[in-house]
Amino acid sequence: MNPLELRQQCHTVFPGHRAPSPAEQFAAMGAWCEANAARGDYYGEGKVVQDFERKVADLLGYPAALFVISGTMAQTVALRLACEDRGSSLVAMHPTAHIALHERSNYQLLNHFKLLTLGDKHRCWTASHLAAVPDRLGAALYELPMREIGGQLPDWAALDEIKTACRVRNIHLHLDGARLWEAAAGYGKPLAAVCAGFDSAYVSFYKGIGGQGGAMLLGSEDFIARARVWMARMGGNVWQRLPYVVSAAMQFDARLAQLPACVQRARELALVLGAMDGVAVNPPVPQVNMFHLHLPFSEATVVAARNRLAQEDGIWLFGGAQAADKLEHAYVEWYVGDQLLAASDAQVRDAMACFLDYCRA
Repeated sequence: MNPLELRQQCHTVFPGHRAPSPAEQFAAMGAWCEANAARGDYYGEGKVVQDFERKVADLLGYPAALFVISGTMAQTVALRLACEDRGSSLVAMHPTAHIALHERSNYQLLNHFKLLTLGDKHRCWTASHLAAVPDRLGAALYELPMREIGGQLPDWAALDEIKTACRVRNIHLHLDGARLWEAAAGYGKPLAAVCAGFDSAYVSFYKGIGGQGGAMLLGSEDFIARARVWMARMGGNVWQRLPYVVSAAMQFDARLAQLPACVQRARELALVLGAMDGVAVNPPVPQVNMFHLHLPFSEATVVAARNRLAQEDGIWLFGGAQAADKLEHAYVEWYVGDQLLAASDAQVRDAMACFLDYCRA
């Protein structure tokens, strides 16, 4: 049985938000459309889509926004345009950036830009890392929070130093905001304050928001106008965007309002789990509603124990497992959404204890 089927058969799922059935989600979308007299769009031209673009742009403090079908496409286009404007094809980013790890070298194979990694792979990069780069950079990408290292954020002063350093060196600073909503809650700052100083930003609507998919690219009017052309060139100019936009818009405000409680719950759970033998939490105090659990077992052992817990006890504890730097160690990601808001400390502790017993068996 594959992981999706295992998860779907469980009576208790801890990570993320509750996933409604397709019938439930489509019914809710239909009700929202009826209540808001929604009409379809034509290649993105339509009141619902454009109103949502305007709402997000205003919330984040940008002049313009464009709903796009995927974050991969949004960021590739953003960085290509940034490099054209600055006269350099070189983009600096963290070694664990999504573009560097998960996009199959599209930036290189499609000749969009060249990638330069900077900083330690276990920590957020800083202005001092940028100062050590002698090359002329077209752009720098900063992910807030950095998912692959447990949802880490630079402290507020360090982030401001990065923004200043890029402005002084005329480097286009782009925000990988796939989880920007979580970052703002972690900082306890308004979204526009986090985005201030970033020349462009991308945000996702299917992660923390729970939409069906899609993303948004934000920047100046001219930047977004040029990005719109590139979306068409790359096959991203889909005929109707309404279903994606509705699935996000109908729960957008509620999800944002919920995130501070999710951050607090993550910090509470880190104390519960970190006190268990063999479990290490990274970061020790979560900076957003996400953290990693490091375990003294191999990746294969961890996955087998997760599957056994699902099959025998009906509990889904986490998604994938990754091999850690230390041999025979692995780590897993926990994202705290409404499902863990509703779970008690005792439920979590008991499920984790059972899982650890399976790992040791």
